[in-house]
Amino acid sequence: MNLQQLKYIIAINRFRNFAKAADSCNISQPTLSTMLQKLEDELDVRIFDRSNKQVTPTSAGKKIILQAQKTLIEAEKITELVAEEKNQIGNSLSLSVGPSIAPYILPQFIKHYRKKHPEVSLSIQERKSEEMLNALQNGEIDAGISASDILNKGVLEIPLYTERFYVYLSEGCWRKLPVFKPENLEHENMWIMKEAQCLRNSAFSFCKARSKGQHIYEAGSIETLIRIVDENGGFTIIPEMHLDFLSEAQRKNVRKIEGNYLSQRRISLYIRKDFVKERMLNTIIDSMKEFMPAQMLSEGIRKNDIRL
Repeated sequence: MNLQQLKYIIAINRFRNFAKAADSCNISQPTLSTMLQKLEDELDVRIFDRSNKQVTPTSAGKKIILQAQKTLIEAEKITELVAEEKNQIGNSLSLSVGPSIAPYILPQFIKHYRKKHPEVSLSIQERKSEEMLNALQNGEIDAGISASDILNKGVLEIPLYTERFYVYLSEGCWRKLPVFKPENLEHENMWIMKEAQCLRNSAFSFCKARSKGQHIYEAGSIETLIRIVDENGGFTIIPEMHLDFLSEAQRKNVRKIEGNYLSQRRISLYIRKDFVKERMLNTIIDSMKEFMPAQMLSEGIRKNDIRL
């Protein structure tokens, strides 16, 4: 048994397809099948049930795959620790970013990161929070950026920045209601993107008011919601960083939320608690500082480097 074989069975479990798993490992499908068979013969146990239609882990296989993931994570720490001792940041960075955050930070982040660290192979995927957590725990990614609505014992949260929510009203609404107050919810149509706007830490949550509005609709993006409001009336809420995406005419439809209400979201960086690549982590932070408004950044990363 060797580490390469463990990587192979993890790939097979991930893709549940030999051709795709082989391609991800940069080997041929016959080679992958042969290496799996050798491992199964050595352990005297079948790891996968395979047929023409599907590949699924056996009961024993599930336990072996879980241990293989843990083993590879621990083995990779040796290389990472050596790199840290040599003041090296590493050769690759795999990052997950939430879909409701990606449009606002990725274009600038990629630009600044590649300029600062051209030697690093950068890989970024859009994943929702649950998918990001699974990828972190399985060692598929180094870090994730998501709204701070996550609770997990094996994951460490590093606050990055906080942005306010604003109300985007149709022209018909704001002419009748020049100042927006939460009690107006009972009289207007509310358009919601659940993933981006329903946050546990917000004292004023549009989700808590689902029974107050006359109609509530769920859309797939902030941009879609704005177009819906423009065509159909009503209102939605948009994150602060979306303001730059609005036309001059659309900016006239934006209002602050009046009254003593907290309407904001905190965006955080997530890593496994056993993550050791401190210098790599700070390359992410340093690139964020290049383009994020200083007043939005958390005090911790604005003033200091991250220490693990």
